[in-house]
Amino acid sequence: MKRDFLHVDDLTTEEIWQVLEMARDIKAKFKRREDFKPFRDHSLAMIFNKPSARTRISFETGFFRMGGHAVYLTPQDIEIGKREAVKDIARVISRYNDMIMARLFDHAHIVELAEYASVPVINALTDYNHPCQVMADIFTIWEKRGHLDDLKIVYVGDGNNMVHSWLRLATRLPLHFVCACPETYPPDSATVALAKSAGNATIAIDHDPLNAVRDATVVYTDVWASMGKKHELEERKRHFEGFQVNETLMAAAGPSAYFMHCLPAQRDIEVTDAVLESPASIVFDEAENRMHVQNAIMLFLAGHYLQ
Repeated sequence: MKRDFLHVDDLTTEEIWQVLEMARDIKAKFKRREDFKPFRDHSLAMIFNKPSARTRISFETGFFRMGGHAVYLTPQDIEIGKREAVKDIARVISRYNDMIMARLFDHAHIVELAEYASVPVINALTDYNHPCQVMADIFTIWEKRGHLDDLKIVYVGDGNNMVHSWLRLATRLPLHFVCACPETYPPDSATVALAKSAGNATIAIDHDPLNAVRDATVVYTDVWASMGKKHELEERKRHFEGFQVNETLMAAAGPSAYFMHCLPAQRDIEVTDAVLESPASIVFDEAENRMHVQNAIMLFLAGHYLQ
């Protein structure tokens, strides 16, 4: 039966750990420059409605290094849901390719793409969530700490798709997750309720960043105005006053707290340059791990299991 990866909780807890362990093994193989080509003679269709440096580079490079060929499809190539119906695109691309990765605005489009595609579909970001990123995030934390015990993640900023991704991960892993956001920019209430009802995690919404970050394992942020909302940035700056991750906020978190950001960052807006470049920052390890974790996700969906 075909498997898709549209939300992080499409995987069971056991499967999440299996993917993380596969990512660790793949990363080690890449570092040793081993000949590892499980996707030889395979093709990956990459549909982009939203441009992204890390998403394209990590998927295309990773699939190539595993022996496959990735086809980059721009918004001009496929105006998904506009020039052609999503269900038509899904069925056509499935006839040519072994897997589909899509980075879209409308979450309903990725759901429909998966419904009609006959090959695995991977969500490389929608306005609702970003499951590949959160898998890379949790992998990076596991890699740095050696375990995921007593984990307090404090997200500071807009209650956006990254927050939804962490909330859905909290349905599978025992996290203490806090979203510190302005009252007017909360996460989706149904997703908060979903995370709380799973009973795996401690979930809190806080509007005081200094209070929220105390004893944090990780302080996490993202841009205040995501793609499609850049025109709101000046207005949002007023609402997000006090929510910048700066030296004062990191000091409140404690000396052992890590800083993470899914990138791209607007330096000295949501995070100071000093924090991003500090020893606490594991942002570039996090960015690198996108490739290794996505490779593991693709192998998992294709039914290739590393021993």
